Amino acid sequence: MLTLKQLYQASYLLLLLTCNQYTWSDKHTQLLQIRTIAVSPYGIEAPEGDSGIYFDLANTLVQQLTADTHFLLDHKIYPYVRIIHELKTGQTDLSIMFKYKELEDYVTYIHPLPTLTNIVIGLSGTEFKNIAELEGKTLAYLRGAKFSDAIDNNPLILKITTKDFRQGIDLLKAGRVDAIIGPSEPIIAAAQKFDDSEQFFGLPLAVSERTPWVQISNKSPLMAIIPQIKQHIKYIIEKDELETLREFYLSHHRHIIE
Repeated sequence: MLTLKQLYQASYLLLLLTCNQYTWSDKHTQLLQIRTIAVSPYGIEAPEGDSGIYFDLANTLVQQLTADTHFLLDHKIYPYVRIIHELKTGQTDLSIMFKYKELEDYVTYIHPLPTLTNIVIGLSGTEFKNIAELEGKTLAYLRGAKFSDAIDNNPLILKITTKDFRQGIDLLKAGRVDAIIGPSEPIIAAAQKFDDSEQFFGLPLAVSERTPWVQISNKSPLMAIIPQIKQHIKYIIEKDELETLREFYLSHHRHIIE
């Protein structure tokens, strides 16, 4: 029997999922392009419909904005590199991801989300006490992402780029890499496909903290309503809707994530 909270989470998620490719009304003529990073549990592609923490959060934000402004929503899940390119050109209006130096002149940062800890973690029985111990080791590293300057700039730490964290977990399980790097949430989410995932990992090494931001392209028409966007995203976070989404998508192994 589902609890009241679980029923609320399920109905809330169902409502958010219906926002994908949603036409708000015939009066809404402005096409809004949102792109969410292709990193589970933030952006999850599936035949039955896309979803994820940031995907649903962005849809909720647009739903709030439509009370003031008319939009047609085009929301897709793309890899980091493509989103960065499209924010520069104005092909993407809004995204949620870390700050990137190459985007500083092309986007406006609207509001931060809770800071994420980036970790390096290997299989059960392994422990890295500092970054120096990673020298001579090979890390699975998400293509297009940047998690640690100290690791990125150390040529003695080898990297194999991956299309997603699931591929990184597969490489780790196969012994082709010594560890995987990234935020703890998507790493643990990717490992949940294994029945023994609670015993899968060793001890994590925290290597950096980075803050995701709601950000819009400087070429976007959304630049004209920045105050409204800030107000709505602040309201959503203060209502703990982001935390509700985290609980829904990360219901397993939350003790490891925390």
